[in-house]
Amino acid sequence: MSERPSVPLTPPVSLASLLAREDLALRQIAGPAGPGTVLHGAHASEMADPYPYLLGGELLLTAGVHIPETAGAGTGLDGYVSRIVAAGGAALGFGVAPVHDTVPGALVAACEAYGLPLIEVPPRTTFAAVARAVWQLMERTRTAELRRVTEAQQSLAAAAARPDPVLAVLRRLARQTGGRAVLYGPEGTEVAAAGTAAPEEGALSSLARLLVSRGSATASDTTPEGVHLAAYALGAGQGFVLGVASPRREPGDQSIASVAAVLLSLLTGEQRGGSDAARSAALVRLLLGAPPQEVAPLLGGGERWFVVHARPAGQAAAPDALAASALGAALGSPLVDLADGVVRVLVPAGREPGPQAGWTLGVSAVAGPGQWPAADAQAARALARARATRGALVRHGRRAGLAGLVAEDEAREHARAVLAPLDASPALAETLRAWLSLHGSWDRTAVALGVHRNTVRQRIARCAALLGTDPDDPDVRMELWFALRVTGQ
Repeated sequence: MSERPSVPLTPPVSLASLLAREDLALRQIAGPAGPGTVLHGAHASEMADPYPYLLGGELLLTAGVHIPETAGAGTGLDGYVSRIVAAGGAALGFGVAPVHDTVPGALVAACEAYGLPLIEVPPRTTFAAVARAVWQLMERTRTAELRRVTEAQQSLAAAAARPDPVLAVLRRLARQTGGRAVLYGPEGTEVAAAGTAAPEEGALSSLARLLVSRGSATASDTTPEGVHLAAYALGAGQGFVLGVASPRREPGDQSIASVAAVLLSLLTGEQRGGSDAARSAALVRLLLGAPPQEVAPLLGGGERWFVVHARPAGQAAAPDALAASALGAALGSPLVDLADGVVRVLVPAGREPGPQAGWTLGVSAVAGPGQWPAADAQAARALARARATRGALVRHGRRAGLAGLVAEDEAREHARAVLAPLDASPALAETLRAWLSLHGSWDRTAVALGVHRNTVRQRIARCAALLGTDPDDPDVRMELWFALRVTGQ
């Protein structure tokens, strides 16, 4: 079994847990209170408009350097708070001293109006101490959840080796989630179950049948009583479904259930012998030189496919083979490749890929075998954008627009002429595309490409010099984006 399961290394923590730290003496003075506010990090900034520097979910710390000492109505604090909320900031921490003796009343009123939690940071508490406390809480949560998922993986693997492995795995899963685990057969009938039966049993069965009828990989719902329901298809076209009902929803539950789904897929593998043989035949034919168009029908997913690229969310370690297989099972496809820390999955078009807990996904447009290389590039770009914007899933898509009014051959010829100066440097074209797609954000482009923000600036400046254009001009940006899309760079 895996020693490093796929669980986010920096899961969010509740604002309430930070306020509970007596050594910090923090006090909430405005905004909604309760366990609903979670923090993904802490960031200190004295910018009058911190919007461009926030990714969302942060506790923004400020001493109010930009706020007048006699801040009142009309001082722009409404705009300041609204920009933090628009950027997805989770809370605002205001340091009392050395600039202000108290938190400005106008700021308190603005935070109350916009529903932004406002935290008073006393003079003796440094911003560094607050930020360190946030990361300590995250690390503590991550460690506890990682340990729980690791132990669950080991216990599930041990259960799979017992004389009645299917029932043993279901029992272990039910115990780990504190609920009920059910294996449904191809006809939607209950094959085996473990855990205490509950009124939501009928709702779970209905969710499993809905999953099969839609050909989806996963489905979830929550009952009016707050019981979480989840269903997982066991492999592509296998027909078996794992259903889980649990009274709580912990960050690692998705990973634990995915591991159970992989094990149950293997244990019920007799139903997939024909598919395995077909995939082996497809591999042999590819090795012997057959074109993808001829091989694709043997894979059992039809003529159209999605290409999915995935990485663990946050700063999690690179995935291992077990985590990659679990992701493939969750997406409903056994066609999984793991290389350089990226999991690539070929998913039949009938199984629309959805967000997966603990993963960041980029999904291509639906493509036939002849377009698989292009779809692979689309999925890679979508994943880069998802990571840069901290989204769970980004899909590549093209909508009809003004570009469709230009003849394809003419558009391609014009685009190649525009971008010709960049032909000798693919890195410049890649950086330009990422920078334009992220609305000129240096920081997010740097994250997407895995380079320093100064490198992004230098490359964009070089592009401007080679192309003889001003990329800050909206008209220029539009033409460059049009050219990049047409050429596929």
